[in-house]
Amino acid sequence: MTVFLCGFMGCGKSTVGQILARKSGCGFCDTDEMIVKSEGMTIPEIFSEKGEAYFRETEAETVVSLCGKKAVVSCGGGAMQNSVTAGRVKNSGNSEIIYLDVPFEECYKRIKDDTNRPLVVNNTKEQLEEIYNRRHEIYLKNSTIRIKACGTPPEIADEICDKLKTERR
Repeated sequence: MTVFLCGFMGCGKSTVGQILARKSGCGFCDTDEMIVKSEGMTIPEIFSEKGEAYFRETEAETVVSLCGKKAVVSCGGGAMQNSVTAGRVKNSGNSEIIYLDVPFEECYKRIKDDTNRPLVVNNTKEQLEEIYNRRHEIYLKNSTIRIKACGTPPEIADEICDKLKTERR
């Protein structure tokens, strides 16, 4: 099974994903890291030199390429905004899209000083909250499981394991 973790920047996808992968005996990958490696550029450089549209297209291709792998995948914050990408993942068979739902203020505390996030660098706190609110509805629509991810990363990973077992029944 491929488990795709989605949610706003700073919700804990990478941290929880690594723990979940260890607990479930799966591989772990981070789509942002995969894109940086394949493009040979940082995400801010890709946004600057090739544009956000190019990045989003590359992100969608990367996500879809992981369907069918025995892995936990940390998706970039915008990956599951794309209904076509989310639909392809949902229809791929053995995949789940898990939305890590964390309140905006908590996400903001984690990301506010991160210069490697173009959306953080180029937007005010108020603008980021607007983006968060728009994305929240899309994450709800495009995910298969929602986790109120307010515990510790190991607790959240355990909750995901429990939900996945319940979903398989």
